[in-house]
Amino acid sequence: MGQARELMDQLTEALTTHQDPKTVANLFAEDAVAHTPDGGELHGRDAIADYWQQMTDAMPGARYESLSSFEVGDTAIDEGIFSGTNSGPLAFPDGTSIPATHKDIRMRGVDFATVRDGQITSYRLYFDQLEFMNQLGLLPEELTQPS
Repeated sequence: MGQARELMDQLTEALTTHQDPKTVANLFAEDAVAHTPDGGELHGRDAIADYWQQMTDAMPGARYESLSSFEVGDTAIDEGIFSGTNSGPLAFPDGTSIPATHKDIRMRGVDFATVRDGQITSYRLYFDQLEFMNQLGLLPEELTQPS
């Protein structure tokens, strides 16, 4: 197992099994860049740590089920199922938030972490935002009805 795989596994654990915001922040380089479907492009360790803090606040006790994991050179790739209950406020990129829906979610996602000098320098996360909002019951009815 290489360094990229080790750091990705540490990140997953710090976001789910043993939620630890300090560990999350320390895994990223000061100048790291992350691309997320809901938060857009994030620059710097603090912005990335804040993004993940909002998610763990919204979904405390979240779980991750690995479907596949790879390491290619300096990059680790994970595909898995993220699940949990939205029991905390859900923050949006514009700074607004909504109260917890108390609904369960189960989402498939993929993430990539590229590592240099013992820290994540580039991170990319992919998941279906529409499905996420639908499972939380936040979509207008016309978007949730079959055609």
